[in-house]
Amino acid sequence: MTSAPRINRAAVAVAVGTVLKYIDEDSGREGLWNTPERVAEMYGEIFAGVGRDPADEIDAVFSDNVTQDPVMVRDIPFFSMCEHHLLPFFGHAHLVYVPDRHIAGISKIARALDTASRRLQVQERLTAQLADAVLSRVEPLAVACRLEAEHMCMSMRGVHKPGHRVVTTAVRLATNSSANGSGSAVAPRDLLDMLGH
Repeated sequence: MTSAPRINRAAVAVAVGTVLKYIDEDSGREGLWNTPERVAEMYGEIFAGVGRDPADEIDAVFSDNVTQDPVMVRDIPFFSMCEHHLLPFFGHAHLVYVPDRHIAGISKIARALDTASRRLQVQERLTAQLADAVLSRVEPLAVACRLEAEHMCMSMRGVHKPGHRVVTTAVRLATNSSANGSGSAVAPRDLLDMLGH
């Protein structure tokens, strides 16, 4: 399992204190006394996925009585932080895969999403990382992911469009399966349709 670097909370607190000094006319008031430390602690939580491989979370894979019927999990909530403006984006993930020889513990897919989300991200890369994690550990015939999210950098600044949805998708096909997708219960091209619009 990948060793995750520890966030230097003391250094983060100093940096946050410096930012507060330059954006608030009264940065010494009581309400801000412990804000740098609180922010540093929060960053330790929301960036806990830094340096960790999302695929490592999929550590429960089963091989008994596996069929090639699609497995779908929908509406997994996630929160992440946009690396362009350091503002959150959040929404739901949907994933479907066609097993070949293995199936995954469903909660492990959610854990993989959490690990990939808890770092500075862009939604396109997050979608790809979740699909790649499932492809790597479960080795399905095909896997498709769909993420829908609202980005605070579009809602509270810039164009000010709250309530928007950014939709990203990723599809991965097995390259070394004996069936190569043709013998599965659903064609890979149909996976995104299964995830909905």
